[in-house]
Amino acid sequence: MRLLPPLWTTWMDMSEDDTNMEDYPTEIHDYLVSFEKSLGSVDEMLKTMMSVPRSELLQKLDPLEQAKLDLVSAYTLNSMFWVYLVTQGINPKEHPVKQELERIRTYMNKAKEIADKKKASKLNKGAASRFVRNALWEPSAENEHTSKSPAKGKKRKMD
Repeated sequence: MRLLPPLWTTWMDMSEDDTNMEDYPTEIHDYLVSFEKSLGSVDEMLKTMMSVPRSELLQKLDPLEQAKLDLVSAYTLNSMFWVYLVTQGINPKEHPVKQELERIRTYMNKAKEIADKKKASKLNKGAASRFVRNALWEPSAENEHTSKSPAKGKKRKMD
């Protein structure tokens, strides 16, 4: 099952011998070959993702990972729509898909912040207080008596 539109599959199925180099400018040949490889990678990735039922996949993930999967899926679909608009001669920067991509990016950043907070080291208050207590100098019992009482002397009265 191909997930790409028939136009793409027709072009992708043609071998280099079948294509006439005069059909398009030679300057873009390398770009088209690269684009074909990228589409093949996307097609394979989609096949892999579609082979596993979504409910089964979500059961294996924690809520944060589920959210990340949903965000990546939405971003990918909107990005593909962006490419489709470009191929149709429509400027995607003036289309609502741009705002949608920005919105998804915002939520992706929030998910990343949450993941980073989980990875951040936690403060163990008990261990920190023991560390500070042991690191500070404490006077011994002998020195404690002399160090606690201030030196007594005559106070001068200043005129």
